[in-house]
Amino acid sequence: MPVIIGRRELVGGLGCAAVAWPLASRAQQEQKIRRIGIIDDTPIWDHFRSALRDLGHVEGKTIAYEYRTAEGEPERLAVAAAELVHLPVDVIAVYGTAPALAAMAATKSIPIVAISVGDPVRGGLVASLARPGGNVTGNTVLGPDIGAKRTQLLKEVIPRVSRVAFLWNPDNASHVAYREELRAAAPALGVQMIFVRLGSSDALDHAFAAMMQERPDAFTMTGDPFHQLHVGWIIDFVARNRLPAMYQLRENVLAGGLMSYGASQPDLFRRAAGYVDRILQGTEPANLPVEQPVKFDLAVNLKTAKALGLIIPETFLLRADEVIE
Repeated sequence: MPVIIGRRELVGGLGCAAVAWPLASRAQQEQKIRRIGIIDDTPIWDHFRSALRDLGHVEGKTIAYEYRTAEGEPERLAVAAAELVHLPVDVIAVYGTAPALAAMAATKSIPIVAISVGDPVRGGLVASLARPGGNVTGNTVLGPDIGAKRTQLLKEVIPRVSRVAFLWNPDNASHVAYREELRAAAPALGVQMIFVRLGSSDALDHAFAAMMQERPDAFTMTGDPFHQLHVGWIIDFVARNRLPAMYQLRENVLAGGLMSYGASQPDLFRRAAGYVDRILQGTEPANLPVEQPVKFDLAVNLKTAKALGLIIPETFLLRADEVIE
């Protein structure tokens, strides 16, 4: 027997369907894709993206990345940051002090997660580590005191070292603090510091030629993002000139550098993803204390040591987290 539906039931059913459809549509719209802006993408950012996946974020479904390239150049950093703000993005993630300052100058409202900065307080990024107070938070590599520790380790391996070149970026606010700390620590370490200024790609050859005229017998540098764009060239240069070098990043030792000591960069990038996750869930950057590193790496490349005619003491090797043969 056919089922007869009355007009009232039909209209009521259609009404329910009409109500249900906008609700479903609205729910779909509410699950919008959140955009994360990144300046100067390099392989180290893979740790950041991987950690966000582990936290349940799916690229193309819940989040999307917006990339801008500046290659560490101050003028281009400002443009890159401004473009991300104009889109706009929901969060800006940056590696290092100079990009963080560029992003901070471009916006006071969009949250910024600064990764692996030297000294965020002296660099002008936050009011304090515990209470950032603005739209910037993130993590630090513990500030300038780490520079003296690297020089001390270099002297421990090569006691004869007396003239140490330090590569610094005038556009990185944290490097001013590094320079002051190294200048103050040099007499106690028994070394004379040679400060090598490099803030643009055009000055690369000139800066290193001028450095060699100062007759350094060792070389050190930080993980400054702009300098890292040229680190392959730098590693080759110090190798050709038979200069033992101390780096901040383990990755530089894997690429042929002699030694490195510093906060684990992969760990800092992974931990920064947790900050982005919390911000996307509604936490204000001002309420997220700047995090200090919990993992440090000492790495030594024995192949490079042999090429330089160096014998690394066994006691030193036993302390290393990684020895590359």
